[in-house]
Amino acid sequence: MSILNASLIKLNVQVADKWEAVRMAGQLLVDGGHVEEGYVAKMIEREQSLSTYMGSGLAIPHGTNEGKALIKSTALSMLQVPGGVDFGGDEPAVLIVGIAAQNGEHMDILTSVAMVCSEEENMERIRTAQSAEEIIAIFESEME
Repeated sequence: MSILNASLIKLNVQVADKWEAVRMAGQLLVDGGHVEEGYVAKMIEREQSLSTYMGSGLAIPHGTNEGKALIKSTALSMLQVPGGVDFGGDEPAVLIVGIAAQNGEHMDILTSVAMVCSEEENMERIRTAQSAEEIIAIFESEME
């Protein structure tokens, strides 16, 4: 089963700040049945201690180590924020990827997402994608 699912991707999102973006990415994981409600608070906690902005317009909010017990299954949520949101980096984040990972998959997933998004061309395609399926196709073709 793929960790990417169209129901976990929201396009053309506008958020007031990074806290709203983190909550929204976390809530998608809750709504998808991948994490318990308390995981969102652990994502906020992580962001308070260390920004999850990775550069190149990408932020990858995820829970703290204590939040791992709240994860039911591995999944990614994605918010496409064409107008960007300030995560404290050198440029606004236009893609927010919420991660919930089990069984030590966290670093592999983080690395794969970062690799896909390190390509300027991929980020532009993600930023301008018109459907969740388009975004999934970009990640699946690059993460094979």
